[in-house]
Amino acid sequence: MITLRQLRYLGALAAHRHFGRAAEACAVTQPALSMQIRELEKQLGVELVERRPGDVALTDIGVEVARRAENVLTAARDLADFAGHRGKPLTGRLQLGIIPSLAPYVLPRILPALQQSYPELRVELRETQTKPLLDELTHGKLDVVMLALPVEGTEIETIRLFDDPFLLAVPAADPRAERVRVHADDIDQERLILLEEGHCLRDQALAYCATARRDAPVGLGATSLATVMQMVANGYGVTLVPRVAVDAEVRDSRVKLLRFAAPEPSRTIGLAWRRTSPRKADFVALGQLVTEVVGTG
Repeated sequence: MITLRQLRYLGALAAHRHFGRAAEACAVTQPALSMQIRELEKQLGVELVERRPGDVALTDIGVEVARRAENVLTAARDLADFAGHRGKPLTGRLQLGIIPSLAPYVLPRILPALQQSYPELRVELRETQTKPLLDELTHGKLDVVMLALPVEGTEIETIRLFDDPFLLAVPAADPRAERVRVHADDIDQERLILLEEGHCLRDQALAYCATARRDAPVGLGATSLATVMQMVANGYGVTLVPRVAVDAEVRDSRVKLLRFAAPEPSRTIGLAWRRTSPRKADFVALGQLVTEVVGTG
Protein backbone atom coordinates (compact mmCIF):
# COMPACT_ATOMS: atom_id res chain seq x y z
CA MET A 1 0.00 0.00 0.00
CA ILE A 2 1.37 3.40 -1.00
CA THR A 3 1.60 5.74 1.99
CA LEU A 4 1.49 9.50 2.37
CA ARG A 5 4.89 9.27 4.02
CA GLN A 6 6.39 7.76 0.88
CA LEU A 7 4.86 10.49 -1.27
CA ARG A 8 6.14 13.18 1.08
CA TYR A 9 9.65 11.70 0.94
CA LEU A 10 9.51 11.61 -2.85
CA GLY A 11 8.48 15.27 -2.92
CA ALA A 12 11.40 16.20 -0.68
CA LEU A 13 13.78 14.25 -2.91
CA ALA A 14 12.44 16.04 -5.97
CA ALA A 15 12.96 19.40 -4.28
CA HIS A 16 16.44 18.79 -2.84
CA ARG A 17 17.95 16.32 -5.37
CA HIS A 18 19.99 14.78 -2.57
CA PHE A 19 19.08 11.95 -0.18
CA GLY A 20 20.82 13.56 2.80
CA ARG A 21 19.18 16.97 2.41
CA ALA A 22 15.80 15.41 1.68
CA ALA A 23 16.07 13.28 4.82
CA GLU A 24 17.00 16.34 6.87
CA ALA A 25 14.01 18.23 5.51
CA CYS A 26 11.75 15.34 6.52
CA ALA A 27 13.44 14.92 9.93
CA VAL A 28 14.34 11.27 9.29
CA THR A 29 17.55 9.38 8.71
CA GLN A 30 18.87 8.98 5.19
CA PRO A 31 18.61 5.16 5.25
CA ALA A 32 14.97 5.40 6.35
CA LEU A 33 14.11 7.78 3.51
CA SER A 34 16.01 5.72 0.95
CA MET A 35 14.25 2.55 2.08
CA GLN A 36 10.82 4.17 1.70
CA ILE A 37 11.68 5.41 -1.80
CA ARG A 38 12.77 1.92 -2.84
CA GLU A 39 9.57 0.46 -1.36
CA LEU A 40 7.54 2.99 -3.35
CA GLU A 41 9.40 2.03 -6.54
CA LYS A 42 8.71 -1.63 -5.80
CA GLN A 43 5.00 -1.04 -5.26
CA LEU A 44 4.68 1.01 -8.45
CA GLY A 45 6.92 -1.29 -10.46
CA VAL A 46 8.98 1.57 -11.93
CA GLU A 47 12.24 3.38 -11.24
CA LEU A 48 11.52 6.83 -9.86
CA VAL A 49 15.05 7.97 -9.07
CA GLU A 50 18.30 7.95 -10.99
CA ARG A 51 20.97 7.50 -8.35
CA ARG A 52 24.34 9.13 -9.04
CA PRO A 53 27.37 9.85 -6.83
CA GLY A 54 26.62 12.95 -4.77
CA ASP A 55 23.41 13.71 -6.66
CA VAL A 56 20.07 12.24 -7.65
CA ALA A 57 17.60 13.03 -10.39
CA LEU A 58 14.06 11.88 -10.90
CA THR A 59 13.33 9.82 -13.98
CA ASP A 60 10.69 11.07 -16.38
CA ILE A 61 8.07 8.91 -14.72
CA GLY A 62 9.43 9.95 -11.33
CA VAL A 63 8.76 13.60 -12.17
CA GLU A 64 5.16 12.80 -13.09
CA VAL A 65 4.64 10.64 -9.99
CA ALA A 66 6.05 13.45 -7.82
CA ARG A 67 3.68 15.95 -9.45
CA ARG A 68 0.69 13.72 -8.82
CA ALA A 69 1.93 13.03 -5.30
CA GLU A 70 1.77 16.77 -4.55
CA ASN A 71 -1.90 16.74 -5.51
CA VAL A 72 -2.55 13.77 -3.23
CA LEU A 73 -0.74 15.42 -0.31
CA THR A 74 -2.65 18.66 -0.83
CA ALA A 75 -5.95 16.75 -0.82
CA ALA A 76 -4.89 14.97 2.36
CA ARG A 77 -4.11 18.29 4.07
CA ASP A 78 -7.48 19.66 2.96
CA LEU A 79 -9.17 16.58 4.41
CA ALA A 80 -7.42 17.09 7.75
CA ASP A 81 -8.45 20.76 7.70
CA PHE A 82 -12.05 19.80 7.05
CA ALA A 83 -12.11 17.46 10.05
CA GLY A 84 -10.12 19.72 12.34
CA HIS A 85 -11.97 22.98 11.73
CA ARG A 86 -15.54 21.93 11.15
CA GLY A 87 -17.82 24.12 13.24
CA LYS A 88 -14.91 26.10 14.73
CA PRO A 89 -14.04 29.13 12.61
CA LEU A 90 -10.43 30.32 12.60
CA THR A 91 -8.96 27.85 15.05
CA GLY A 92 -5.74 25.85 14.92
CA ARG A 93 -3.03 26.65 12.38
CA LEU A 94 -3.48 29.07 9.49
CA GLN A 95 -0.65 29.40 6.96
CA LEU A 96 -1.04 32.91 5.59
CA GLY A 97 1.00 34.26 2.68
CA ILE A 98 1.27 37.97 2.01
CA ILE A 99 3.09 40.19 -0.48
CA PRO A 100 5.89 42.49 0.78
CA SER A 101 4.12 45.69 -0.24
CA LEU A 102 1.30 44.82 2.19
CA ALA A 103 2.88 42.92 5.07
CA PRO A 104 4.55 45.76 7.02
CA TYR A 105 1.47 47.97 6.76
CA VAL A 106 -1.51 45.71 7.42
CA LEU A 107 -0.12 42.95 9.65
CA PRO A 108 0.51 45.22 12.68
CA ARG A 109 -3.19 46.06 12.57
CA ILE A 110 -4.59 42.67 11.60
CA LEU A 111 -2.67 40.32 13.89
CA PRO A 112 -3.74 41.88 17.23
CA ALA A 113 -7.35 41.90 16.05
CA LEU A 114 -7.10 38.24 15.05
CA GLN A 115 -5.59 37.32 18.40
CA GLN A 116 -8.35 39.12 20.25
CA SER A 117 -11.24 37.79 18.15
CA TYR A 118 -9.91 34.27 17.55
CA PRO A 119 -7.63 33.31 20.47
CA GLU A 120 -7.44 29.66 19.35
CA LEU A 121 -5.95 30.61 15.98
CA ARG A 122 -2.21 30.24 15.35
CA VAL A 123 -1.05 32.21 12.32
CA GLU A 124 2.09 31.18 10.43
CA LEU A 125 3.28 33.88 8.03
CA ARG A 126 5.05 33.68 4.70
CA GLU A 127 6.05 36.96 3.05
CA THR A 128 7.26 36.85 -0.53
CA GLN A 129 6.34 37.89 -4.06
CA THR A 130 3.11 36.95 -5.81
CA LYS A 131 4.32 34.14 -8.04
CA PRO A 132 5.95 31.98 -5.31
CA LEU A 133 2.97 32.65 -3.04
CA LEU A 134 0.55 31.29 -5.64
CA ASP A 135 2.81 28.31 -6.35
CA GLU A 136 2.90 27.44 -2.66
CA LEU A 137 -0.84 27.97 -2.34
CA THR A 138 -1.56 25.65 -5.27
CA HIS A 139 0.69 22.94 -3.81
CA GLY A 140 -0.92 23.12 -0.39
CA LYS A 141 1.98 24.76 1.43
CA LEU A 142 -0.16 27.80 2.24
CA ASP A 143 -3.83 28.00 3.20
CA VAL A 144 -4.62 31.51 1.99
CA VAL A 145 -2.74 34.48 0.58
CA MET A 146 -3.31 38.24 0.69
CA LEU A 147 -2.28 39.95 -2.53
CA ALA A 148 -3.34 42.25 -5.34
CA LEU A 149 -6.17 41.05 -7.57
CA PRO A 150 -6.93 39.74 -10.11
CA VAL A 151 -5.40 36.27 -9.85
CA GLU A 152 -5.38 33.91 -12.80
CA GLY A 153 -6.26 30.22 -12.50
CA THR A 154 -9.54 28.35 -12.36
CA GLU A 155 -8.33 26.41 -9.31
CA ILE A 156 -8.10 29.63 -7.25
CA GLU A 157 -11.03 31.40 -5.56
CA THR A 158 -10.79 35.02 -4.40
CA ILE A 159 -12.65 37.73 -2.50
CA ARG A 160 -12.10 41.48 -2.62
CA LEU A 161 -11.04 43.20 0.61
CA PHE A 162 -10.39 46.87 -0.18
CA ASP A 163 -9.10 49.26 -2.83
CA ASP A 164 -5.70 50.86 -2.24
CA PRO A 165 -5.19 54.10 -4.24
CA PHE A 166 -1.73 55.28 -5.32
CA LEU A 167 -0.21 58.68 -4.63
CA LEU A 168 2.82 60.26 -6.25
CA ALA A 169 5.71 60.75 -3.83
CA VAL A 170 8.10 63.51 -4.86
CA PRO A 171 10.96 65.38 -3.17
CA ALA A 172 9.72 68.25 -1.00
CA ALA A 173 11.52 70.69 -3.32
CA ASP A 174 9.23 69.74 -6.21
CA PRO A 175 7.60 73.01 -7.39
CA ARG A 176 4.10 71.54 -7.67
CA ALA A 177 1.72 72.43 -4.83
CA GLU A 178 0.18 69.60 -2.84
CA ARG A 179 -3.30 70.65 -3.93
CA VAL A 180 -2.39 70.01 -7.58
CA ARG A 181 -3.82 66.84 -9.13
CA VAL A 182 -1.32 65.06 -11.39
CA HIS A 183 -1.77 62.80 -14.42
CA ALA A 184 0.24 59.89 -15.78
CA ASP A 185 1.95 62.08 -18.35
CA ASP A 186 3.19 64.39 -15.56
CA ILE A 187 5.57 61.64 -14.37
CA ASP A 188 9.14 61.80 -15.67
CA GLN A 189 9.72 58.08 -16.18
CA GLU A 190 13.47 58.56 -16.34
CA ARG A 191 13.22 59.59 -12.67
CA LEU A 192 10.67 56.95 -11.72
CA ILE A 193 11.93 54.67 -8.94
CA LEU A 194 10.18 51.32 -8.51
CA LEU A 195 10.60 48.03 -6.73
CA GLU A 196 12.68 45.43 -8.54
CA GLU A 197 11.15 43.02 -11.05
CA GLY A 198 8.86 40.38 -9.56
CA HIS A 199 6.95 42.77 -7.31
CA CYS A 200 3.36 43.29 -8.41
CA LEU A 201 3.50 46.90 -7.17
CA ARG A 202 6.09 47.56 -9.87
CA ASP A 203 3.86 46.05 -12.55
CA GLN A 204 0.84 48.08 -11.39
CA ALA A 205 2.80 51.33 -11.43
CA LEU A 206 4.17 50.62 -14.89
CA ALA A 207 0.71 49.72 -16.18
CA TYR A 208 -0.57 53.14 -15.11
CA CYS A 209 2.42 55.08 -16.39
CA ALA A 210 2.34 53.20 -19.70
CA THR A 211 -0.88 54.98 -20.58
CA ALA A 212 1.27 58.05 -21.22
CA ARG A 213 4.60 56.86 -22.67
CA ARG A 214 4.95 53.17 -23.39
CA ASP A 215 8.57 53.26 -24.52
CA ALA A 216 10.04 55.52 -21.85
CA PRO A 217 12.85 53.94 -19.80
CA VAL A 218 12.37 53.27 -16.10
CA GLY A 219 14.97 54.49 -13.63
CA LEU A 220 16.31 52.86 -10.50
CA GLY A 221 14.85 49.81 -8.79
CA ALA A 222 14.96 48.70 -5.14
CA THR A 223 14.10 45.70 -3.00
CA SER A 224 11.79 47.45 -0.51
CA LEU A 225 9.41 50.37 -0.44
CA ALA A 226 11.34 51.84 2.50
CA THR A 227 14.45 52.03 0.30
CA VAL A 228 12.47 53.60 -2.53
CA MET A 229 11.15 56.30 -0.20
CA GLN A 230 14.65 57.12 1.05
CA MET A 231 15.79 57.56 -2.54
CA VAL A 232 12.90 59.94 -3.17
CA ALA A 233 13.68 61.85 0.02
CA ASN A 234 17.25 62.32 -1.15
CA GLY A 235 16.17 63.71 -4.49
CA TYR A 236 16.92 60.75 -6.75
CA GLY A 237 13.46 60.59 -8.29
CA VAL A 238 9.75 60.01 -7.72
CA THR A 239 7.59 56.96 -7.06
CA LEU A 240 4.03 55.72 -6.73
CA VAL A 241 3.20 54.78 -3.14
CA PRO A 242 0.07 52.88 -2.07
CA ARG A 243 -2.08 54.71 0.46
CA VAL A 244 -1.93 51.79 2.90
CA ALA A 245 1.82 52.45 3.27
CA VAL A 246 1.67 56.22 3.70
CA ASP A 247 1.57 56.36 7.51
CA ALA A 248 4.60 54.08 7.81
CA GLU A 249 6.73 55.24 4.89
CA VAL A 250 5.98 58.93 4.36
CA ARG A 251 7.09 60.49 7.63
CA ASP A 252 10.04 62.39 6.19
CA SER A 253 9.68 66.15 5.69
CA ARG A 254 11.84 65.79 2.59
CA VAL A 255 8.96 63.98 0.81
CA LYS A 256 5.56 65.29 -0.18
CA LEU A 257 2.59 63.50 -1.70
CA LEU A 258 0.55 64.52 -4.71
CA ARG A 259 -2.85 63.04 -5.53
CA PHE A 260 -3.76 61.87 -8.99
CA ALA A 261 -6.61 63.27 -11.00
CA ALA A 262 -9.66 61.04 -11.36
CA PRO A 263 -9.78 58.25 -12.08
CA GLU A 264 -7.05 57.69 -9.51
CA PRO A 265 -4.79 54.67 -10.08
CA SER A 266 -5.21 51.99 -7.44
CA ARG A 267 -4.83 48.32 -6.73
CA THR A 268 -7.46 45.94 -5.38
CA ILE A 269 -6.39 43.86 -2.40
CA GLY A 270 -7.97 40.49 -1.80
CA LEU A 271 -7.63 36.98 -0.43
CA ALA A 272 -7.02 33.89 -2.57
CA TRP A 273 -7.30 30.21 -1.68
CA ARG A 274 -7.61 26.84 -3.39
CA ARG A 275 -11.12 26.27 -4.66
CA THR A 276 -10.97 22.75 -3.19
CA SER A 277 -10.13 23.95 0.32
CA PRO A 278 -12.79 23.13 2.93
CA ARG A 279 -11.93 26.27 4.93
CA LYS A 280 -13.78 28.87 2.85
CA ALA A 281 -15.76 29.96 5.91
CA ASP A 282 -12.47 30.69 7.68
CA PHE A 283 -11.19 32.78 4.79
CA VAL A 284 -14.44 34.74 4.54
CA ALA A 285 -14.26 35.44 8.29
CA LEU A 286 -10.64 36.53 7.89
CA GLY A 287 -11.63 38.80 5.02
CA GLN A 288 -14.39 40.42 7.06
CA LEU A 289 -11.96 41.15 9.88
CA VAL A 290 -9.37 42.63 7.50
CA THR A 291 -12.00 44.84 5.89
CA GLU A 292 -13.19 46.09 9.28
CA VAL A 293 -9.67 46.80 10.53
CA VAL A 294 -8.02 48.21 7.41
CA GLY A 295 -11.07 49.74 5.76
CA THR A 296 -12.95 49.30 2.52
CA GLY A 297 -10.95 51.84 0.55
